[in-house]
Amino acid sequence: MLDQLLDLVKQFGKETVVENPEVPNEYNEDIITDATKTIGSGFQNIMAGGGFQNILDLFKGGGSTSNSAAGSGGGIGGLLKNPIVTMMIGYFINKLVSKYKMSPSSASNVSNNLIPNVLNGLITKTTSNDPQNDAFDFNDLIGSLTGGKVATSESSSGGFNFQNLLNQFTGGGGNAGGDGGGFNLQDLISQVTQGTQQNQGQQAESGGGLLDLIKGFIK
Repeated sequence: MLDQLLDLVKQFGKETVVENPEVPNEYNEDIITDATKTIGSGFQNIMAGGGFQNILDLFKGGGSTSNSAAGSGGGIGGLLKNPIVTMMIGYFINKLVSKYKMSPSSASNVSNNLIPNVLNGLITKTTSNDPQNDAFDFNDLIGSLTGGKVATSESSSGGFNFQNLLNQFTGGGGNAGGDGGGFNLQDLISQVTQGTQQNQGQQAESGGGLLDLIKGFIK
């Protein structure tokens, strides 16, 4: 799923980063990579801290193809009120200022445009029942961030179907039953937390991490 996330960052970064005169051209690729890492690592750190419920709630809010900030539900307006999103925006602003020496105002414009739009696209496609969005699957996202330490229906016949769980809250199609009943959410949160922590520990030992994985998708 990290490759789909990177593709979204490239898509929304074309105007915000690549065609932005305030962003030096030699930094374009690195900034796209860092934006992808900001979102991926943000999710991973939240999950490792026991915040899977918060991520589920973020996706439950739904996305929107509209950039209108009206309303407090889904779409960009709703995302900008979510603490996960504001945390990512703030982190990325600091990265742009400290690493790429951008002015605070330029960094803020880039981050406040790019991060919410990418997340909106990710949520919209992941909760959609449109066949063209099949590549965006909540099981794949959980699998990527936990390094396969949590069995999903995509990786194991006995794995938990996180996409079906999400579909129950968003009406995104799929079987709303099945894995939807008879599970303990706290047990599920514990499994995701432990799996993510184990994955982060292995990444630290190997000296790798999400950034290395993301760079592998750069073409």
